[in-house]
Amino acid sequence: MRALTAPLELVALVLRRSITGMALHPWRTRAWIVGLLAAALVFAFGATLERLPVTSVQLGYRGTAMEAEYNPRLLKPQFEANRLRPTLPAVPDAGRSSAQAYHNIKVLGAADANQFLRQMGAFATWINPAAGCAYCHSLNNMASDSLYTKTVTRRMIQMTREINTNWKSHVGGVGVTCYTCHRGHSIPQEVWFTEPPPGAGHNIADAGTGQGGVSKASGLTTLASDPFTPFLLNAMPIRVTGTSDLNIGNNASTKQAEWTYGLMVHFATSLGVGCTYCHNTNNFASWDQGTPNRVPAWYGIEMVRNLNRNYMLPLTDVFPAGRRGPTGDVAKINCATCHQGAYKPFYGASDLAAYPLLAQRNAP
Repeated sequence: MRALTAPLELVALVLRRSITGMALHPWRTRAWIVGLLAAALVFAFGATLERLPVTSVQLGYRGTAMEAEYNPRLLKPQFEANRLRPTLPAVPDAGRSSAQAYHNIKVLGAADANQFLRQMGAFATWINPAAGCAYCHSLNNMASDSLYTKTVTRRMIQMTREINTNWKSHVGGVGVTCYTCHRGHSIPQEVWFTEPPPGAGHNIADAGTGQGGVSKASGLTTLASDPFTPFLLNAMPIRVTGTSDLNIGNNASTKQAEWTYGLMVHFATSLGVGCTYCHNTNNFASWDQGTPNRVPAWYGIEMVRNLNRNYMLPLTDVFPAGRRGPTGDVAKINCATCHQGAYKPFYGASDLAAYPLLAQRNAP
C-alpha cells in the first residue's frame, strides 16, 4: 500500500510547493498558465498541430506507419486551384481537312477543319485569354509564321500528343491538355531554369551545388538549390545509399545523397504528399516494401527527362533572350509543372476526351 501512496504524496508535495511559489512569485503563475496552454494545444491538435479534423489515409502495410494526413480545411483552396475549365461546345464536322481549308498547317493538318478551329479556340483560352488568337498569330495574316510563339505552340501540341500516346505508363487514361500546365498563363507558373553555378559548377564532385541557402526548388530547405539539372535534364543516378553493408556498386557521396533528397522534397511538395506516398521509410530503396505509386513515379521521371531533352531544349534558340533563364537556357518541366500541388493534376479529373485531337499520335 505504501508503494502506491508514496507517488501520490510526492505529487501533492510538488503541487503545494508550486502553488506557494506562484503566490510569492507571480511570474511563475504566468509560466504555469503558458505551459498548461501549450500542453492543451498538443493534446487537442495532436502531432500535426493542425486544426481538427485531420483524415488519415493508409498507404502501405498495417503497422508500418505508411499513411498520409490530410486536413480538409487546407485542401479546400487546393481543390479550388485544380478545377478544369468548362469545355467548348461540340461542333459538326466540316467534311474537309484543315490542311485543305487553310494555309500553312504544319500540325493537325489531317484534322477536320471545324474541329481544328474548335481546338484553336481552346488553345486561346488555355494559354493567353487576354491576347487570344493574337498571341500566336498575326491577325493581318493568320498563316504567317512571324511570331515565335506559333513555332513554339506547334511543338507543344506535338509534345502533348507524345505524352498522351507514349507515356500512358505515367499519365494513364487521364492524359493532359495544354491547360494542365498553362492554366491561363502564357508561361506555366511552374517551370525551371538551370541556375548559374555558385562555385565550381554543377558537377557532383565540385564545391558548388547552391546548398546552404533556403531553396524554393527543394521545398524551402537548405538542400541543393538546383535538384533539376542533374536529375530531370541529365540522367544522373538518383541514389542515397547502397543495399549492402559495404555499399558495393554504389559510391554515392553525402553531397549526392543531399542533392537526391532535394529532388525528393520537390516531388512531395509538387504532389502534396509525403515520402510514404511511394516509399516505406523503413527501407527507401526497397521496391517490394514501397507502394504501387512508385512505379508511375519512376516513369514520370523518365518522361520529364525525355520531354526536356527532345522538346524543350531544341526550342532554346526560338525563344527571345527575355524568355530564357539566367544562363540562356530555355524553361523546362518538372513535376510541379503539371501537378501544381495535387497528387494527380486536377485530382484525376480529365477533359482530354473533349479534345480528341490531342490524344492522337503525331504524324511520322
